Amino acid sequence: MVFDDPAFWRAGAISTITVMSIVLIMLTIDSLAAISPGGSHVPPYTVINRHIDYKFDSNRGFDVPLIGAAEPLFGKLLDEPAAAVLIDRGKMVIQSRACIDCHTFFGNGAYYAPDLTKAWLDPDWEGWQAVTGADTREGAMVKFLMDPEQYRTWTRTMPNLGITEAEAQAVVAYLKWMAAVDTNGFPPNFNQIEQRR
Repeated sequence: MVFDDPAFWRAGAISTITVMSIVLIMLTIDSLAAISPGGSHVPPYTVINRHIDYKFDSNRGFDVPLIGAAEPLFGKLLDEPAAAVLIDRGKMVIQSRACIDCHTFFGNGAYYAPDLTKAWLDPDWEGWQAVTGADTREGAMVKFLMDPEQYRTWTRTMPNLGITEAEAQAVVAYLKWMAAVDTNGFPPNFNQIEQRR
């Protein structure tokens, strides 16, 4: 019987692996266009020069990023290379301080502290401007990151990670860029936070 022949199973395994490898390569190539900066779901780094908001897309059934008018981060317009360097530095600061041990980014990480995927859009930063004495959202975020123990939130306190002003600005740039990424509705109902308050 053919099912008793090891060559049958070997040929089946080889053909399955070959077909699945081809499918995986095709999906990877297709996905790279969507997930690379400047792709269909991931904006170019220069999006930090624009106003970022969220709106409900009735065709997709969830909130999607809305890229608006010019709104340079820290009042300084950055070209693509400069924005990429700043965002890369912000990512490195986040990795070097192990922020993922407490926070969540794009659904990955811990749940001890808030999810930071859309932290830039959190309406509470407007209130934190008054608390920190900052004139802008990004200014409040920088002051908070530099001395989170001074600006305690809820019952948990973020430890002081020794973040410099330049590092804090880079983290804020990364957070603003990350908020502009189309995450297919993740986190769910994010835009409803302000309406529920």
